[in-house]
Amino acid sequence: MTEKPVPTVAETMLPEVVAAVDLGSNSFHMIVARISEGHMQVTDRLKEMVRLGEGLTDAKQLDPVVAERALACLERFGQRLRGFPPGSVRAVGTNTLRQLAPESDFLARAEAMLGHPIEVIAGREEARLIYLGVAHDLAAGTERRLVIDIGGGSTEIIVGIGFSPRVRESLSMGCVSMSRRHFADGRISARAMEKAELTGALEVRPVRAIFRRSGWKTAVGSSGTIKSIAAVVTAEGWCEDGISAAALQRLRAALIETGRISALSFKGLAEERKAVFAGGVAVLRSVFEALEIQHLHVSDYALREGVIYELIGRVQHEDIRERTVRTLCRHFMIDQEHGERVRATALLLSRQLATPWGVWESNLVLLLGWAARLHEIGVMVAHSQYQKHGAYLLRCADLAGFTRPEQMMLATLVLGHRRRFPSPELAALPQGLREVAPRLCVILRLAVLLHRGRSVVTKPNPTLSTDGDHLHLNFPDAWLAEHPLTRLELEEEAKRLAAAGILLSFG
Repeated sequence: MTEKPVPTVAETMLPEVVAAVDLGSNSFHMIVARISEGHMQVTDRLKEMVRLGEGLTDAKQLDPVVAERALACLERFGQRLRGFPPGSVRAVGTNTLRQLAPESDFLARAEAMLGHPIEVIAGREEARLIYLGVAHDLAAGTERRLVIDIGGGSTEIIVGIGFSPRVRESLSMGCVSMSRRHFADGRISARAMEKAELTGALEVRPVRAIFRRSGWKTAVGSSGTIKSIAAVVTAEGWCEDGISAAALQRLRAALIETGRISALSFKGLAEERKAVFAGGVAVLRSVFEALEIQHLHVSDYALREGVIYELIGRVQHEDIRERTVRTLCRHFMIDQEHGERVRATALLLSRQLATPWGVWESNLVLLLGWAARLHEIGVMVAHSQYQKHGAYLLRCADLAGFTRPEQMMLATLVLGHRRRFPSPELAALPQGLREVAPRLCVILRLAVLLHRGRSVVTKPNPTLSTDGDHLHLNFPDAWLAEHPLTRLELEEEAKRLAAAGILLSFG
């Protein structure tokens, strides 16, 4: 049998044309770009004001009318993306999709309309990708920059140098959520604006000192809200470039003087933006006040451009996820040599099941390898039930580069690498992972078991074959007879797997 090389993201060459889709709480965006020598040239942009956030109910479901509006938009996006190969489109969901109840079927329906997977990303991961996009729009340098992005349901604040974010936070306020809370009746009074700004100040307060001490020199804003505000203050003659604190104060006064959302008629203000404009101004004013910003430059790049550059980076062997795993290994003092031995065995077993089990797709191999290297991360907390401690750490930590489904998968694999087979936790993973996750878990369990003695001596490279859910692990002649402890552990493992409906035989 010809041995399959270990696949990587880089081996799946990035197509010449790629796309990024941003499913925000206010707008859905899509960009199509041509990639050449690590740089992108945008060839198409689509944007629709969906206002997904206004359809989020108290039960964390989507109002049917809003859901259908969003699905119709994604169907149109999907028509543009028809024919794009797997891996050439990356779609990310943000604040509203983060809040949806697990039992909601919206995400599955949305993927069907778009024709590509949708990744729901955590707030601080969203902040990292926003910064990456904005950084590529700016001249390179060593100056610390403050980046602000106001979305429909969240606001991201980041300080970084060059292409590296140093401090990043995601706050639970945006133009849609603030407008729904304080301007739902359509009136813009001084009292309503003051209460909205105080709400924003409370959100910023826990991180205010951190960002004030971060040493930033230049402030940059991205997103539709900030670009809309900049367009208004420029068109009205209140600021020549970007947004000044004085211009923002004049805009606030003008909003209150106008008094009603329906009466807004500022130059540069699009009709579709009016309903959430006052809420966006209140959010930006609260950030200006809290961080003592005097002037904000405006970038045309944001999350979706960051997603494209992240795709380019992964192909050029700059996968931020690998850096995150290395940092965790150092921080939690994991035995990295042992982890690498477990990883090598896990990949050997996975390679043998590539065809019958479908576990040799590049991202699955990466996740299996990272789980093998991190499977002992919980030992730092306590050795007793360390798999549970490890799963908790990976589930709750801020793992740069990982999507939420990837993070859940990693945590569940670590939870299931020993003792009880985690069938309920595996079944709770997102739909697209439920079939393959138990198979990866079995492979990791066997790899860990074969290295239980922590010997540096090379293992016998057993062969693993399968007939459905019946696995057979075959060792060289007499090897198991010479290693009775491994045989005993395999017998115990066979019992645990049998309880989960998986048959394991060995010899």
